[in-house]
Amino acid sequence: MDYLEKRDHLLTEQINPNSHNLDQLSPIELVDLFNREDAQTLKAIAQARLKLAQAIEISAKSLGRGGRLFYVGAGTSGRLGVLDATECPPTFCTHPDLVQGIIAGGASALMRSSENLEDCKEDGASAIIQNQIVDKDVVVGISAGGTTPFVHGALEAAKERGATTIAMTCVPAEQVSIIVDVDIRLITGPEILAGSTRLKAGTVTKMALNILSTGIMVRLGKVYGNRMVDVSVTNRKLHDRALKILEDLTELDREDAETLLESSGKRVKLALLMHWKALDAQQGQQLLDKYQGNLRNAIQVYSQS
Repeated sequence: MDYLEKRDHLLTEQINPNSHNLDQLSPIELVDLFNREDAQTLKAIAQARLKLAQAIEISAKSLGRGGRLFYVGAGTSGRLGVLDATECPPTFCTHPDLVQGIIAGGASALMRSSENLEDCKEDGASAIIQNQIVDKDVVVGISAGGTTPFVHGALEAAKERGATTIAMTCVPAEQVSIIVDVDIRLITGPEILAGSTRLKAGTVTKMALNILSTGIMVRLGKVYGNRMVDVSVTNRKLHDRALKILEDLTELDREDAETLLESSGKRVKLALLMHWKALDAQQGQQLLDKYQGNLRNAIQVYSQS
């Protein structure tokens, strides 16, 4: 199948009637137009809510069994995937291998345009093989127009290996069919600048990835309430955030919170469990390990024992 044959008919390639005089608009008119058009991203997320929820659930189960999450894309889509993957270790203290981004052209494509590399379907398949993707992994193919051969090649190869496959695209299913386990359609309509999918399509993709990765981490017990209790304390800002979490949840003063944080090896989740259940670091870690790092479950079960 030649995915590129359909591009002229794609929703993301069509002309937006609301911006026909784009080159004649004043700066404030440009801003207002963008603001009106960007409202479509919220509608698109709402319409995709059930698919996003399904993707969160199926991905969390796979990662809970020891699987990994891979984002695959080219150009803007690939960069957004790499960005979201890169944010997971500092935010949720995940191992860098747990969530990874694969972009056509490799690391150099993050800084320099290499969109021509998206046209090789075989390269997408090769990336799946090189990363040794297996049946317990999850592969999310990101393509605004839904036709990127690199992404299709990756999804097909991942499916052959038994991995869970998710597609994230901004065109209707009747324009581009993608056979995956979860098919997420983020419909925002034609771009203000015709075909420039780094605009609304890029924005809605970033929003969807935020929801997906955060939702997965919540399901994996990386969050307590709405607190980032698995934050990686690697700089002054994150150290301060860790202390504020401890102060807020324990009512300790800053000095005592600092002592508690240090005694836990700068692990906020462990520090909270130690404080609330009067455990030492070893006891607390053993309890967390027993409940797969889920602080709420560890607290509830320990309280009942």
